[in-house]
Amino acid sequence: MALQLNLLHEEISEQRQRQRDPLKIGTLVLVGAALIMVAFYMLKGYKTLEVKRRLATVQADWAKVEPTVTSAQKRSKELNGIINTTKVLDTMVEGRFYWAPLLDKVSRCVAPNAQLISIDGFYTEATKTVMVTVEGVAAGREPRGAAEEFRQLLNEQLSQDYGQVTVQFNTLEDLDTAVNVAGAAMSMARFGINMTFNPVKGAPAATASPAAARAAKQ
Repeated sequence: MALQLNLLHEEISEQRQRQRDPLKIGTLVLVGAALIMVAFYMLKGYKTLEVKRRLATVQADWAKVEPTVTSAQKRSKELNGIINTTKVLDTMVEGRFYWAPLLDKVSRCVAPNAQLISIDGFYTEATKTVMVTVEGVAAGREPRGAAEEFRQLLNEQLSQDYGQVTVQFNTLEDLDTAVNVAGAAMSMARFGINMTFNPVKGAPAATASPAAARAAKQ
């Protein structure tokens, strides 16, 4: 029987070991990379689940408050509409001229020996000007003087509450007709008075438009 001795056993073992080392290293690298990828995707999955959980919580909270928010928005629109309507009404009321106080002043200026035949007037909002025309008759020994007293009294009364007051005769003429006042025959005079004023006392004078100014010059 022949006996074989392997004198190169150590060298062969070292050679085989060197051949196995790169394979081990590659395997370890692949395993490490796989573990890293698994950890990365697990982390991403956890974050995704956390985001979904928060989203579900927010949606649940919104579902609770949505009816209240919707109702509040609807109520807000209604209130805004009411506020806008109120502003319009306030503007209309503030810019409106009330005729009752004026008529009361005029009636208190009429003396027993005078009588109004007609009264007409209008309010121009653009220039804030009131124009009134009064026609009537006055009786007395000096009917023209009675009409003048009525004009002066109108001017005094209007100047107390209004601005830029102008009270002037547009007509003043004697009549041939006599009237019986307190048992005495009195002469009569017919008068017409134009009244112009600003409803706001102390308000600045309105500036006429260029077209109106040119028309006045012509």
